[in-house]
Amino acid sequence: MAELTQPAVVLSTLDLTPHVRQLVLRPLQQKIVFQPGQWVSLKLPVGSKPPLNRAYSMADPSSPYGELTLVFDRVPGGLGSNYLYQLKSGDEVPLSGPYGNFVLPIPLDRELLFIARYTGLVPVRCLLKQLVAAHAITSVLLIAVAPSEDELLFHQELLTMAVQSPSFRYLPLVSPGGEAEAVEHTVAMLRPLVEVQPKVIPMISGTKEFVRPLRAALMGYGYDRKDVKTETFD
Repeated sequence: MAELTQPAVVLSTLDLTPHVRQLVLRPLQQKIVFQPGQWVSLKLPVGSKPPLNRAYSMADPSSPYGELTLVFDRVPGGLGSNYLYQLKSGDEVPLSGPYGNFVLPIPLDRELLFIARYTGLVPVRCLLKQLVAAHAITSVLLIAVAPSEDELLFHQELLTMAVQSPSFRYLPLVSPGGEAEAVEHTVAMLRPLVEVQPKVIPMISGTKEFVRPLRAALMGYGYDRKDVKTETFD
């Protein structure tokens, strides 16, 4: 069956950090039923051969009214993100979906380890909200890596979650360099958490340059490749 591409109307926009924006859309023809961790494809009328397809994960679990909350950073010179930054309430954008397999594994029989770099935190936040709503946070550790302190996404929300849920640990990490430096700092933080500890369920989200070396590091600690769930955005 061919995928359904349908228009969605912009309900609201909100700047979350100096370089990250939230966009709330409502599909106009059919509600999109998705699992937390999945994404939709926006069909943008830009580029040399439009539409330009861009994938964005949902930041909030499914709503009774069908709204989709997307969060993205503004990439310098990026055709897609710069177009989205121009959208305002009432504008329309075509989309299709949902897609993706970055969803919670079943059963959750071990500690969940989330590692996310910058906007890689978006699907992880959706997964965490799913766990909170189901009262299912039994043992979860999140390492959230940002390029600067003012770009730590959902920081206050995650701090509050950690206070209210003692079984949830939140470790923010600021790494101002590129992906290689972020990997180095994350591995240094990760090592004592996994080196001689019982195995966890790892889920890593970010760019390929961030995700792949971290998956390799976990494999070096005895994890099988298939045991490390990943989501990449490039």
